[in-house]
Amino acid sequence: MGSSNGHFRTLKTNRGAYWLAIAMLGVLVAAGYAAAHAMETEGHWITGMNNQVVWGLPHVFAIFLIVSASGALNVASLSSVFGHPEYGPWARLSGLLAICLLVGGLIVLVLDLGRPERLVVAMTHYNFRSIFAWNIFLYTGFLLVVAVYLWTQFQRNLSEWTGRVGLLAFAWRFVLTSGTGAIFGFLVARQFYDAAILIPMFIVLSLLLGSAIFLLVSVLLGRWFEDGPGADFVVRLGRLMGIFIAAELFLVAAFHLTNLYAAEHHGVERFILLGGGAITALFWGGQVIVGALLPLGLLFLMPAGRLVGGVVAAAMLAIVGGLAQLYVVIIGGQSYPLVLFPGKRVTSSFHDGEAASYLPATPEWLLGVGGVALALLLVLLAIRVLPFLPDNRHFRSPA
Repeated sequence: MGSSNGHFRTLKTNRGAYWLAIAMLGVLVAAGYAAAHAMETEGHWITGMNNQVVWGLPHVFAIFLIVSASGALNVASLSSVFGHPEYGPWARLSGLLAICLLVGGLIVLVLDLGRPERLVVAMTHYNFRSIFAWNIFLYTGFLLVVAVYLWTQFQRNLSEWTGRVGLLAFAWRFVLTSGTGAIFGFLVARQFYDAAILIPMFIVLSLLLGSAIFLLVSVLLGRWFEDGPGADFVVRLGRLMGIFIAAELFLVAAFHLTNLYAAEHHGVERFILLGGGAITALFWGGQVIVGALLPLGLLFLMPAGRLVGGVVAAAMLAIVGGLAQLYVVIIGGQSYPLVLFPGKRVTSSFHDGEAASYLPATPEWLLGVGGVALALLLVLLAIRVLPFLPDNRHFRSPA
């Protein structure tokens, strides 16, 4: 099974599924690096991005990983901040997953923006009137705080500090996700952005995606080391995920209803909800039906005997819905034309006044998927080295 450290252990499986996963993730990471290198040397003309859509599919994956990193800390926070001991055995894996997801997202973000060697300039010269500058502190600070949080869990003589550092990590992750949502909420030039409600929307989305990813990872690891989370744990976390889905659906409805109330947003709402082609299909089919209604049905209508399988299926659907939502917000928000002169119709040879067309190219897919693969690969390698996994012979969740 694995070497033990108190009631925790490393993963020491020799099953073919584990090594196959390592190999496949390694191939995807290499493909992502090759795609980033191609975009760096050839230029972004090989992608589907253009002068109107400057944040493409890699940004969708990057922000997906960043907000998921914040939410992946849910289990640790439930244990050390809210005093639910049944989540304690999985707190270490929760913190590890948060760090790895954020690292994967930041790497995709840096490689997609171009000129990654100039990152040192962005980290040493700050414009504090820019939310992007503040996010550098939020992201690096989150990595440091969660690392210290894990350290207090590994060192028994520091266990009395776990609750205090856990409270700091809990507060920091809310500020981090607020900063990510504020990137769009502060963009007044785009009709679909420029709304304060985007901040709580991103916070709830992070709680949802983090919970879903943690569920899938922990259940999958349980198949490899035969000591995964119990049915009670999975069902309890699944019901919490259902609350997040309902809250996110409510906030999305409030966002669109508020926009529809203001005449200046009628155009962009018509584009997103009715006439946006693929964007509209992703909103209704991916975000609302697949990402919200179907998971809610699985979580609250599934018979008791099949509830664990329903939770796992709901987690997968919620992840698909979260990706669809981010695509609608990021790509859809850019595709709608800028309103340069309110109340006037603008046309020119530069496609002013026209909705942008965007189709992700292969390098963009490879870079985005490579970032997800890197995050998961880091998790699988870390649990082979350090005791992140609970030894459930010593932990028993209450019925």
